Amino acid sequence: MARILQRFLNDETGATAIEYGLIVAVLSLAIIAGVGDAADALTELWNGNNSKLAEAFR
Repeated sequence: MARILQRFLNDETGATAIEYGLIVAVLSLAIIAGVGDAADALTELWNGNNSKLAEAFR
């Protein structure tokens, strides 16, 4: 039983896949946050331009 446990603890197969998975997860969260900020900025930009155009045509 101890030998099986020792083999399990020394086994590193799949570690690289887990590391890549964690990197992808962190990058995904960063992209999602960036898209949200960009959407807010675009909304503010368009709302500001819309009100300026409305005032210009009055």
